[in-house]
Amino acid sequence: MIINPIIPIWLMIIICASLIFYIIKYTKKDLRIYKLIIILLLFVINLRIMYKSDNTTALSNDLDVIFVVDSTISMNAEDYSNSTRLIEAKKDINYIIDNLDGARFSIISFHNSSKILIPFTKDSSMVKNTIEAISPLHEYYAHGSSLNTPRKDMIELLSRSKEEEDKVRILFFISDGEITDDSNLESYKELSNLVDNGAVLGYGTEKGGNMQTTNYWGEKSYVMDRSSWDEIKAVSTLDEKNLKQIADDSNLEYIYMNKQTNIDNKLKEIKKLTKNEIAENDKLSYEDTYYFLIIPLFILLLLNYKKYKEVLTI
Repeated sequence: MIINPIIPIWLMIIICASLIFYIIKYTKKDLRIYKLIIILLLFVINLRIMYKSDNTTALSNDLDVIFVVDSTISMNAEDYSNSTRLIEAKKDINYIIDNLDGARFSIISFHNSSKILIPFTKDSSMVKNTIEAISPLHEYYAHGSSLNTPRKDMIELLSRSKEEEDKVRILFFISDGEITDDSNLESYKELSNLVDNGAVLGYGTEKGGNMQTTNYWGEKSYVMDRSSWDEIKAVSTLDEKNLKQIADDSNLEYIYMNKQTNIDNKLKEIKKLTKNEIAENDKLSYEDTYYFLIIPLFILLLLNYKKYKEVLTI
């Protein structure tokens, strides 16, 4: 069982606590019980509790797909009509998952350090939820961007997949290519013998964009360039040279992602690589439960309305 809140839990707690305070202080006793239960139901519905279900089927193939996602603060740059690089990258990753349904997926995210967020799994719902949860490190904790950080984890996962002879290993390296910690890009040639196909996906523009962050109060703000007396918004730019070097070392194609369809030909190419006939297997998925609470919520709202009218007529 998992939860997938519609409104962030912390915000919903504040809203519900405020409503409870108002009800206790200003609502007549005859109406309190109804209103408090309604608030409880709304809180639980917002949690969007989901349970595991194996009633569905999905395609199964021999593809092992690894997403390496740059989550440094530069990926929060607004190069895409007020949308950030990371937001657009997440959309593209979901698009790839849908097109390669039946594959095993794994996720590596990196900023100051690298982490394998999910080992290989066929649970695409879990993969999508994990991708959605990826967010850049706050500027106060960021030590600068290095593209060398995820190499070790990438080699580990690809080597693990190579131990299974029937697997086709696919790698998607997702980044803006920016290096800001004065490090030199190390060679990725070791990956060329571990990867069968995939691509390095580039995000951002040469013009660059300002990077979103938050201030001490949690309000939207921007990373500032404090290298001069007059503070201005810092600008992050796409560095295709680094990304193309990683692609060349890994024997992969570099694709600039300014629109989702740029990946279509690569996906068609990957689908042709599968050695096994596509088979239909059981697939673990999650189903919503919130709709079970809609009926009691409606009944309580109706009772609350009737009770409210009775109190007013007394």
